Amino acid sequence: MTRIALQPLTAEAFAPFGDVLDTSGAPDRIINQGLCGRFHDRAALDFGDGRAGISLFRAEPRQLPLVLDMVERHPEGSQAFIPMSEAPFLVVVAPDEGGTPGRPRAFLTQPGQGVNYHRGVWHGVLCPLSAPGLFAVVDRIGAGPNLEEHWFTEPYLIET
Repeated sequence: MTRIALQPLTAEAFAPFGDVLDTSGAPDRIINQGLCGRFHDRAALDFGDGRAGISLFRAEPRQLPLVLDMVERHPEGSQAFIPMSEAPFLVVVAPDEGGTPGRPRAFLTQPGQGVNYHRGVWHGVLCPLSAPGLFAVVDRIGAGPNLEEHWFTEPYLIET
């Protein structure tokens, strides 16, 4: 089984796959009578036909090391995962190589970070590492298929 080392999630490393959602740096604007910093427009949402919707996901926690045997992508829209707790979670992405995923990369978020997968990016399933595994998800709501899955003939092992 091919091993994949876990790396910290940074905006630079994740840029080919999407956006890191966090409050790093100074806020873009101070609002609400000076009591709130707004970190403005942090994700490039991109949808085909349909509309943006907000759903809530509750996922069972996973453990490392993790066997990765499948990735998926959404050709009709981006997909943002915003944790509703301060717990880190596992993020897996893979470059597209002629319609199939290349070698996956694995990232560990910092508390408070979320991600927005760009439209059509191969990614792993939602992988919280602790309970409650509760996320707000912003993605495409619309008719027609928007999910492609790829099952690896040889799984990968993601480890710290």
